[in-house]
Amino acid sequence: MKLRVERDQLAEAVAWTARALPARPTAPVLAGMRLQAGADLTLSTFDYEVSAQATVPVVTDEEGTVLVSGRLLAEIVRSLPARPVDLTTDGTRATLKCGSATFTLVLLPEEEYPTLPEMPPLAGSVGSDALATAIGQVAIAAGRDDTLPALTGIRIEIQGDTLTLVATDRYRLAVRELRWNPARPDLSTAVLVPARVLGDTARALTSGAEVSISLGGDSLIGFAGAGRQTTTRLLSGEYPKYAALLPSEFSATAELAASSFAEAVKRVALVAERNTPVRLAFSPGQLVLEAGASEEAQAVEILEAAFEGEDLQIAFNPQYLLDGVQAIDSDTARISFTSPTKPAVITGKTEREPDYRYVLMPIRSA
Repeated sequence: MKLRVERDQLAEAVAWTARALPARPTAPVLAGMRLQAGADLTLSTFDYEVSAQATVPVVTDEEGTVLVSGRLLAEIVRSLPARPVDLTTDGTRATLKCGSATFTLVLLPEEEYPTLPEMPPLAGSVGSDALATAIGQVAIAAGRDDTLPALTGIRIEIQGDTLTLVATDRYRLAVRELRWNPARPDLSTAVLVPARVLGDTARALTSGAEVSISLGGDSLIGFAGAGRQTTTRLLSGEYPKYAALLPSEFSATAELAASSFAEAVKRVALVAERNTPVRLAFSPGQLVLEAGASEEAQAVEILEAAFEGEDLQIAFNPQYLLDGVQAIDSDTARISFTSPTKPAVITGKTEREPDYRYVLMPIRSA
């Protein structure tokens, strides 16, 4: 193999592909990154769960395929100066030259590397920025407990030209709807994708205008855009029937400036001990935020708020509350209540049905 490639293009492609490298590979070759030089340079990684692939333009003198340490290559390329990179292989070693720097890497046995999964059939496409925003809004509510694997995923529901993304960890629920372009107008399905993989993928694919989504049976999903593609295995398990958790009627609503509200929650929460809530007291024209106990440090802050309904006191986990307020795409946060012991719904202020809803369970305070 002998080729020349621009450093910045190589660095982006290597960083994208390295994201699928396993932290603790079950076999030494799985720590490798495969480089396949032809008309372009294709970089690949695969750990039997997630695959990643990126293609960059190169000037190729000799075609070939090699396998090198993925993390080492990523660290080397990231440190190189902004000069063309020459890569050559000879026997069991690869030599990488850039400016005055030369690195020699030991090749891994490429013939032992597993075959990457084929990209599933195309299901449709969606704007990359819109998808990244939507995933960011729901991923905050995904579970972190690996003993409940289904809750560590984001459920993607497809119904015609509507994508619905859902995540919950049993204490909060985030739902976001967005339009997309389905390959078939009658497409209707639902899949469960690991939240961490989906979040990394969405952020990394925003360099292109659109992201293509591919689905294969009930076991694989693929994403592609801007010369990059990735596949991941889907999660299995029964997902909660979340629609029943979405309140349809409310007894009270409050509206207040989202940024001021978030900053006030941060300040008041400074005195909240671990696992203790912030308390919110709503009355006409104002919100009183409190945290802390009488024998400990205390904090109180009063904000202007438009409030309709009978006076209400409710308590929330401060971080969960902040996550929801910061996720809405609006300058005004609207909180809708049914009772102090039932979930509240945080949305932006909108004249139509909100496309993003964040449902938060209150904490029963003594």
